[in-house]
Amino acid sequence: MSTRRPIFEEVSDPAPKRATPGERPERNGAAGLIDTPDTGARRGIRIWLWILLLMVMTMIAVGGLTRLTDSGLSITQWKPISGALPPLSAADWQDAFQKYQASPEYKLQNKGMSLSAFQSIYWWEWGHRELGRLIGVVWALGFFGFLLAGKIPRGWRGRLFLLGVLGGLQGALGWWMVSSGLVGRMVDVASYRLAMHLGLGFIIMGTILWFLMGLGRTGVDLLQARRAREPRLQRLSSIMAGLVFFQVILGALVAGIDAGRSYVDWPLMDGSFLPPESFDLSPLWSNFFENAALVQFDHRMIGYLVFLFGATLWWQSRNSPHRATRLAFDWMMAMILLQVSLGIATVMNAAAPHIAIVHQVGAILTLGLILRARFLSAYPLPQSLRQGAA
Repeated sequence: MSTRRPIFEEVSDPAPKRATPGERPERNGAAGLIDTPDTGARRGIRIWLWILLLMVMTMIAVGGLTRLTDSGLSITQWKPISGALPPLSAADWQDAFQKYQASPEYKLQNKGMSLSAFQSIYWWEWGHRELGRLIGVVWALGFFGFLLAGKIPRGWRGRLFLLGVLGGLQGALGWWMVSSGLVGRMVDVASYRLAMHLGLGFIIMGTILWFLMGLGRTGVDLLQARRAREPRLQRLSSIMAGLVFFQVILGALVAGIDAGRSYVDWPLMDGSFLPPESFDLSPLWSNFFENAALVQFDHRMIGYLVFLFGATLWWQSRNSPHRATRLAFDWMMAMILLQVSLGIATVMNAAAPHIAIVHQVGAILTLGLILRARFLSAYPLPQSLRQGAA
C-alpha cells in the first residue's frame, strides 16, 4: 500500500535517503570542515592550532631580534637533532667560538670579540633554532595524535599535514639563508634569502589563521553564509593581503642590508625624494636588492600605497550590511594607521631594535586582521535585523 504524499512536497527534491541499520549517515563535506557531532575534535584541533599560531608569531619576532642583534651567523653548523643541546662546558664553548672565528663575519666585522660577547649572540640564534624545533614537535604530537585517535575530519588530513611540510621546508630554508653568510666576504646573510625565509614564515602564519577561522564554524554554517558573501570586498581584500605581503618582503630586504639605518629623515631621504645614488650599482637590477637607497625608497612607496589602498577598501566596507564585517575592516584600518606610524618612527630612529621589532610585530597583526576581514567578506556572520540596522 503506497503512502500518501503531502500536497506541498517539492517534487524536484529527492526524498532523503534513510540509513539502513548499521549504516553511517552521509557527512556534509563542504569546505572540509567538521560537521559531525565530534565537537571535541574540533575544539582540540583549534586549541592545537592556536598554540602553533602563537608559537609561529613568536618565532617571527625572535627571528627579527636575531637579525637586529647580528646573531644569525653565530652558529656555523646545521645539526637539526644534536644541535638542540647548547655548549655545556668551557671546552664546548671554546670549540663553538673557534668555528665562529673562522667565519667571514668575525674576520671582517667582529675581530677581537670576547667569548662573553660571542655567547650573547649565540644564545639569540640558539633560541631561534630551538623554538623552531619546538614548533616541529608540537605539530608532530598534535597531528599524529589526532590521526591515531581518528579525530581528523574528512578533508582536513592533507591540510594539517601541509603545515608540517611547510615547517620542514622553513627549517631547510633557514639554513640555506644562514649558509650564504658563511662564505666569501659576506658579513650578513643574503638579503633575498632572508626575504624568502621571512615570507614563508608569514605564509605559514596566514595558513594557520585561515584554518582556525574555518574550523570555528560548521560547514553548513559556511555554506549558508557564502550565499551572502560580498565578492567585491573579498576581491579587494585579497589584493590588500598581497600588497602587505609584498611590503613584508621589501621590509626583509631593508633589514638584510641595514637600509633602515641609512636614511633617517622623513618624508624626504637625505633631503631628496629619491636619493641620487639609487641606481649606482651594476648590473642595474641589483639596485633593487642591494642598494640601500633604492630598497628603502621602494619600502616607503609601497607603504604609502598600502595606506591609500587600505583607506579605499575601508571606505568600501562602510556599505556592507553586516556589522561584524564592517567592524573587521575598522580594525584593519586602525592597524594600518598604527603600522605606518611605526614605520616612520623606525626610520627616524635608525631602526633601533626596540622600535623595529614592534614594527615587525605590527606587520604580523596587520596581515592577520586583513585575512580576518577577508574571511568575513566571504562568510559573513549571521545577524538579526536589529543588528543589521545598527
